[in-house]
Amino acid sequence: MYSVIPYGRQDITDADIQAVVDVLRSDYLTQGPVVPAFEQAVADYCGAGYAVAVNSATSALHLACLALDVGTDDYVWTSPNTFVASANCALYCGAKIDFVDIDPRTYNMSVEALHKKLVEAEREGALPKVVIPVHFAGQACEMKEVRDLADHYGFRLVEDASHAIGGNYLKEKVGNCRYSDITVFSFHPVKIITTGEGGMATTNSPELARKMQLLRSHAVTRESDEMIRTDRGALYYEQVGLGFNYRMTDIQAALGNSQLKRLDEFVARRHQIVEVYDQSLQNLPLTLPWQHPDTWSSWHLYVVHLNESHRRRQVTEQLRATGILVNVHYIPVHLQPYYERMGFAAGDFPEAEHYYEGTISLPLFPAMTSSQQQQVIEMLHKVMQS
Repeated sequence: MYSVIPYGRQDITDADIQAVVDVLRSDYLTQGPVVPAFEQAVADYCGAGYAVAVNSATSALHLACLALDVGTDDYVWTSPNTFVASANCALYCGAKIDFVDIDPRTYNMSVEALHKKLVEAEREGALPKVVIPVHFAGQACEMKEVRDLADHYGFRLVEDASHAIGGNYLKEKVGNCRYSDITVFSFHPVKIITTGEGGMATTNSPELARKMQLLRSHAVTRESDEMIRTDRGALYYEQVGLGFNYRMTDIQAALGNSQLKRLDEFVARRHQIVEVYDQSLQNLPLTLPWQHPDTWSSWHLYVVHLNESHRRRQVTEQLRATGILVNVHYIPVHLQPYYERMGFAAGDFPEAEHYYEGTISLPLFPAMTSSQQQQVIEMLHKVMQS
């Protein structure tokens, strides 16, 4: 019998469990002091002015769009090589969504394709209000170049860094928002650190931070400078907008705070696993992941591309049959039936489609043992040579 090796999984220690137990035994399970402490810790780690914790990265993306006043008839662009949430967040606001094809080496949004699309959009009077580059697999996009385009064409920037906490760009931490208005992280169990479910938005703008704080909790406030009626006493509150219940609990934040202490350790271990993959797979008919010299990835995913892409189904099924639960990241968003009904079709973004046809995500997680990795490598060699 083969042991099951997932493509990703959480790493929970006794210290993590104790942090959660401490909250469970405290006075506050939610809306207590642990969430602000987690927010401050993430902001400090990333070098951002503010951090806003929410119940998922999807919620954070939605709030980011709302904070930037995305609405009906606005255009939002993102990468087709991402999970659907990166695009759905714009649709929640009533905006129109479009995509920018990927760079064939990084699998991130192509700066060249973005520039070309912006030139055409300016001519047609259809420039985007917001662009959402996705730091795929943990490798940051070329944000300095994207920022230059944003300044020239007048759009706002949200970094979807769901894969990338702990990574660097130009020797600074992803999430510092030097080149963007807002950065979003995910704390799903397969991500770099986890809160069970959860997300975070960082920003250097106090106005954007406050908007997101309000919107995550029904847009209800007790702050006198945000209310119309200020003479009703301490128990009075007002709803000043249409918000949501997107709050993170103190239980989740306690786990996140504990996990954050090991973030650099997690990323270092991921780099060790990647080095072994790189050395062991270089002679197979695969394209191994390429890293831009401006980045230091957090390595959420290790994706390989089959040179003979028509074999992808056979290879994945054989690997999964032996307990190696490889996955595919991602089916291009524009090829999902919901988006096809909007008019998107195969051929719209050829680089993303070519990448998808042959990609496989191999197991990669900090608790992965050397023997487990060797099992993956040996089985991949066997399957690829059959």
